[in-house]
Amino acid sequence: MRSLLLTFLMGIGGTMLLPSTVAAVSCQNYRCMSCYQLWYKRNAIFARKGYCFRTRRAIRTFGPRCYPPYGRLNRWERNQVNEILYWERVKGCR
Repeated sequence: MRSLLLTFLMGIGGTMLLPSTVAAVSCQNYRCMSCYQLWYKRNAIFARKGYCFRTRRAIRTFGPRCYPPYGRLNRWERNQVNEILYWERVKGCR
């Protein structure tokens, strides 16, 4: 088991990955994200599409967006938002 972990930590080409890097790499899915990370990820999708944020928190974080296409999402983006919303519900995020 120890050799398997060392092999994983050595990464591609024998480059040693630091523990913080391993944690970041292992948390690429929504399941292990915090409520704030989920909120940020979901709203970043809307921000890239010019969504007109109304909450102080979102405006402070993403700035005064509000440009075409005004938050209109494509199918892939809608699926991502729906999955994030699912994980926010599972984790009891507000």
